[in-house]
Amino acid sequence: MPRYTRNTLITAKLETVAGQDALPTGAANAILVSDQTITPLDAQNIDRGIVRGFFGASEQLIGPASVKVSFTVELAGSGTAGTAPAYGPLLQACAMAEGILASPARVEYTPVSTSIKTATIYYYDDGVLHKLLGAMGTFTISAKVGEKPVMKFEFTGLDGGIAVANDTGTFTAFKKPVAMTKANVIDIALGGTYTAGALASGIQYSSTGLEINIGNAVSFTPMLSSETVDITDRETTGSTELDLTAAQEVALMASVKANTTQSLGMTIGTVAGNKVSLFGPAVQQMAPKKNDKNGKRLIGYDLRFMPVNGNDELRIVVQ
Repeated sequence: MPRYTRNTLITAKLETVAGQDALPTGAANAILVSDQTITPLDAQNIDRGIVRGFFGASEQLIGPASVKVSFTVELAGSGTAGTAPAYGPLLQACAMAEGILASPARVEYTPVSTSIKTATIYYYDDGVLHKLLGAMGTFTISAKVGEKPVMKFEFTGLDGGIAVANDTGTFTAFKKPVAMTKANVIDIALGGTYTAGALASGIQYSSTGLEINIGNAVSFTPMLSSETVDITDRETTGSTELDLTAAQEVALMASVKANTTQSLGMTIGTVAGNKVSLFGPAVQQMAPKKNDKNGKRLIGYDLRFMPVNGNDELRIVVQ
C-alpha cells in the first residue's frame, strides 16, 4: 500500500521535564506546516576498520544518534490580540521567552540564555511515528515582498523511538497570514523606537522585505550515562534590500564604515489580532551590495542584530 508525504502530521508540546515525553496530541498540539523533512536517525557511526587478508568493507556500529526535523510555519497573529499564537511553543523551544502583556494586549517573544525550554515533537510519516524528545531548535524569518511571511524551523531531538501509529490534527488555532504587499506592511524603519507594542519615529525606507536568522547553536551531546540537546550560543543575522536615494546611500555607507548600529523595525499586518512586529534595537548594516530589480537600483545589506542589555537583540511582537 503506498504512503504519501502529504499525509504527514507534526505535533509539538513543551516538556515539563527535559527529555520526558510530553505526549503531544493532534487535537491539542498539531502544527500547521509545509516543506517538512526528517532525518530519522542522525547517527555517529563507528567503523570497525577490520583487516581480513582481502579488500572489502566492514560493517559499522551504530553510535549515538539524534533525530532532526525541519518545517515551515506561516507567520501570523493568533486571531485575538493578547492571545499567544499556536506556534508559540516552537519559539520557546528555540530559546525565546513568551510574555503575555496588556495595555495594549500583545504577546512578545524575546531571546533567553538560561532556563531554555524543550519540546516533544511527534512526526507522523503516514503511518510511522518518529518521536523527538528534549528537542531544541533554531529558526529563520522570511518576510519578502510578493510572498507570505514564514518561519523556518530546524529541531534536533533525542531519539524517542519509532512505531506504527497515526493521528489526526486540529488546526483551527492557526490563522491565515497576510500577503507581503504594500497594503499589508509598514515597511522597514531605521533609527526608531519600540514602546509597549508600538514602533515609532525613525526613517522609513522602501524595501523588498526582511530576512532574519536567529542563529542558535544547537548541539547533540552524547555521554555514557546521558544524552542532551543544548543551545549553547546565538548570533542573530539577517539581510534586506533598500530603495535609496543617492544621498541616502552615501549616508548609509558612512554608517557601515563607522560600524554604526541603529534600530530596525517592521510591522506585518494592519488589523488587531493579525499583526506581527519585528524589532532589533541595535542592528549593524554590513557588506553593501548593488542589486538590480526590474532595472531599478537597490542596495542590499547584511544585518547583525546585537544585544544592548542582554537577551534583547530581537523582539517579535504578536498583537
